[in-house]
Parts: sequence; C-alpha cells; structure tokens
Amino acid sequence: MIDFSKLEFSTINELFERMSHRGATPVAMWKSGTDWKEVTSQQMYGRVRALVELLQSWGIERGDRVGLVSENRWEWPVVDFAVLAIGAVDVPLYDTLLPDQMGVILCDAGVRAVIVSNRLQYKKLVAAGAIPTLEFVGVLDDCELENAVNLAEVFRRAPDLEQPDAAFDGLLRQTRPEDLATIVYTSGTTGDPKGVMLTHRNLTADLRYSTVGLRMGEGDRTISFLPLSHSLARHLGYAIYGHGGKIAYLAKFDDLKGAMQAVKPQIFLAVPRVYEKVRQSTEAQAKGLRKKILHWALRQGRRHRRELMEGRTPSASGWRLANRLVYGKLRAAFGGEAKLWVSGGAPLGMDAAEWFLDMGIRIFEGYGLTETSPVVSRNTFDAYRIGTVGPVIPNLELRVAEDGEIQVRGETVFAGYWLKEDLTRAEFTEDGWFKTGDIGEYKDGFLSITDRKKELIKTSSGKYIAPQPIEGKLKADELVGNAAVIGDARKFAAVLISPDLKALRRWAEEHGVMARDDEELVRDAKVKKHYETLVRHVNAQLQDYERLKKIAVLPDEWSIEGGELTPSMKLMRRVILDRYKERIEALYSGE
Repeated sequence: MIDFSKLEFSTINELFERMSHRGATPVAMWKSGTDWKEVTSQQMYGRVRALVELLQSWGIERGDRVGLVSENRWEWPVVDFAVLAIGAVDVPLYDTLLPDQMGVILCDAGVRAVIVSNRLQYKKLVAAGAIPTLEFVGVLDDCELENAVNLAEVFRRAPDLEQPDAAFDGLLRQTRPEDLATIVYTSGTTGDPKGVMLTHRNLTADLRYSTVGLRMGEGDRTISFLPLSHSLARHLGYAIYGHGGKIAYLAKFDDLKGAMQAVKPQIFLAVPRVYEKVRQSTEAQAKGLRKKILHWALRQGRRHRRELMEGRTPSASGWRLANRLVYGKLRAAFGGEAKLWVSGGAPLGMDAAEWFLDMGIRIFEGYGLTETSPVVSRNTFDAYRIGTVGPVIPNLELRVAEDGEIQVRGETVFAGYWLKEDLTRAEFTEDGWFKTGDIGEYKDGFLSITDRKKELIKTSSGKYIAPQPIEGKLKADELVGNAAVIGDARKFAAVLISPDLKALRRWAEEHGVMARDDEELVRDAKVKKHYETLVRHVNAQLQDYERLKKIAVLPDEWSIEGGELTPSMKLMRRVILDRYKERIEALYSGE
C-alpha cells in the first residue's frame, strides 16, 4: 500500500516511480471529441518506458537538454518523466511562442532533441531557423512529417511495457537530488528571457513543504489548463500525482467551463484573471431582480466575513438562504465539488478576494517565482489571511530589505541562470540571499506583496506608485479586459485601458450606442463616460499622488497571441509602452 500522506522523495524520478506503480488506477484524463477518457498509472508507465527507449536510441545522455513544445495534454508529463528518467534535462516552451522566440531559447539551451505536439509547432520549429545542436525531432500527434519521428507509432508498443521493470526502475534511481532537472525560461515581463536552472532537490523540496496544510489527498481531481511550461502549473501536476490524485488535461482554455462540469475538480488552480472573469460574468448576467438578489447575497456574506475567513459556515438564516439562492450556484459553476481554490502567478487584488469571500469561497492566494521552484508562501486551511499570500513555507528563510524588496534563502532557490554566471551573481546579495525583485512586507507571520520592484512608477515629483493594486481595482469592471497604469518620470499617473470587447459591444447595444468598428466604439461619448466614471470611482480610493489624471481607452483587446500578455496573463509592460508610444505622448502633451 502506498502512503500518500507525505511527499517523501528527493527526485522527480522517485515521484514518478511512486505514481506509476498504482496499476489500473486512473491518474489522468484527456478529452476526445466530447468525451473524457482516463489514463491509468500503468499506461503512463508504459508510455514513459517506450519514450525512454527512443531517447536512448537517439543517444540522449545524462545532462543533455531536450526541448518540449506542447499545449496541455496528458503526453506532456510523459515527455517530462521520460527525459528526467534518463538523467537528461527538459526545456519546456510555451506553445504560443513565435518561431524566432522559440529559436532563441532552443539555441541558448543547446538542445539535442525537441518534442513538439503537432504539425503547427513543427512548422514553427522549422521556421525558427538553424539550431546548431539539434539532432532529433519527435511529434506527439499521429502524423508523418519530414525529419521527425511519429511518436504515436513509438507509443503503440507501450502496452507491452506496462508491467514494473526492475532495470527501468533502477535507471530512475540513478538520478541524484543535486542533478539538474529542468531549465525554465522566464517570460521576460521586465527583461529578456533567462534560463532558470532547477535541480531535482529544488523541485521536490518545494513540493514537500508547499503542500502542507492544503489537505490534498488520494483521489483528488484537478484540471490542468494553465500552461504546463509555467512553473506553477507544473508544480500542481507534481503535487497531485504525489498525493495520489488525478489530472484532467485541457488544451484549450475556452473549454474550461464545460470541463469543470465534466471533471468536477476538488482542487482549482487559476491565475487572477480567471477569477476576475468569473466575477465579471456573474455580475454581467445578473439583471433586474437577479441583480438585486446578488447584491443582497453579497451583503449577507460581508456580514459574516470573519466566520468565512476562519473556514466556518455561518448559521444565520439570511446566509443560509443566500447560500441556496446564490453561493451554491457559483460553486456549481466550478463543478460543485471544489474544496480548494488557489490563485497564483500574479496578485489577486483585495477587491476580487473579498468578493469571492462574500460569496462563500476562500481563495488561497500564494506567491513565488520560477527561481524559487516556485512557491515561497501560501495561505492554508489553518493559516489564512485575506489580502496576503500567506506564511512562508517552512524550509525557506525570508527577509525584507531596507527598500522593501523581499529576499529569500533556502534549498528551493534555483541553481542559477543557464550560461549567465555574472547575471546569477547579480541576483544574489553578498551573504547569499536571492533578490526576488518584489516589494512587500512580512508581518505577524504573513507575507504581503505590493508590486514588482522594476514595475514601480516614480513620478517626476519623486512619489512611488504601485500599479498592480490600481489595475486590479479597474479590472473589477466587466468592461475592462486589462489596464496598464503609466507615469514613470511624469508629473502624474495615467492609464491605458484595453476593453473586454465582447462585453463592451453587448453593453453598447443595450445602451443604444451605434458604431461601425471598435475604434469608433471606444470614442463614443457614452462609452468614454462609463470609463471616466469608473476611473473617478477608483481614484476616490487612492492617495492624491496615485490618482489617474488621464485615460486612454484603446480599440484593442490585449492577448497572449498579440504579445501584450505573458502565457500566465501578466502584462508585458515593455511591449505595451512601445506599442502605444504615440498614444502615451498624447496623454502627456502639455504636461
């Protein structure tokens, strides 16, 4: 009998061995047409063994780098586990990268092989140009491509490899905790992408301590829809497998609503933008009497915040009625069985956190970086404080520097940046603390994050403005897709607003606004008045020097594909400032 109560392993290979020796127990799910199919532990084991044989036939050796470019699918962890099984190092890439971006990373990592998911990613790989070290390419989809191995053919012999094999399991155990496991390239929100080197010890130590207090257990289900190339999504996958759970892999975010009803996850992990969208959708759908009931229910929840923050169910009749009429329906939208809601990747914002709490849902916000494997802190069932990112995990030391920057030290801190020793040294203090680049405070055992140090805006009067909390308040409005507060070295702060164009068009129709295109729509007087009213409302909650004096509503909806957002939906501020340079100058003309 496997004991899933503790994550007692020191390499990811040990985690895989533990997960893959569960016989016919389902460990993964994938969508085939309209149906969901299950993958058993032994099927995963057979696939990994089959791929290991191929990698060995290619001559891939311990320490070699293997690229992985794929959307979320159950074969993603198959590739991950297979590469690590032979002591090689995987280099996961976002499937949204452009060919030139893909080429830069693969060249920098010096990959000998690349596994791509489909024909599109293969074409991007070809278009990326010459990668001097690249020798082998495999494709997961069942298709024949020039100079690429069809892995569907390789996996056809996997059923013959599903029984435990002593020689293979011995291979798994040859990997040591200090061995390099993966190189994860950062999204480059404030600079060029860097290859973060993470060892098996980094990854397993973080798993061992970051999941304490989250009550994960055998049989728990989750949906993997955040990009697996993102450290947080990959971390959750390892945690679920380590605790004996099951993961449903979702390739398209647009399918999430249906997936929640089909899978009924007990654990739901998302970035703040997903929660913001749920809130906006809930409020937008509430019209007339339903809107009055929603606001009444929120007031009921607000009266019982203390109980809800402590994880207690209020007994008051008003709360019970609101739970039946409103809160229960919101939980049903998540599948109806979720017990743990987690937010990470960016600050959630107090407005959103309080809204969900008033609806009876405690969102467990956490904090971390790729360089910290990734979790630094997280709220738990026994230690929860709204508006914070919780207590620091037990095996990590944390301090706050004089300028407010958070610094950490411990076994989960990365091994350095790939081929960038000078940059690595620059990111550490002389006494060995890693400088996170985030500003915050650590009080009463709970960590709070204010903003990114590099993203703080310093006006010409010398005042510092943290843009993210202000942007979070603006995004509470259903017509705001994203917002970017600007004003560095300027006399005042201003904001660029990217609308939720679908919601804005619907609003315009309801309010009698006629426009030929989106450019004309955002210039309409009624539309401008709506956004100006929103900004006035937000300004009323800010200090005078923080207030937004100018606003530009853009006819563009920012996206990952457009380059304005990272795959984890954070703002690419460099891109936005450059792309809207003229609009920004117009806002400040005559300042």
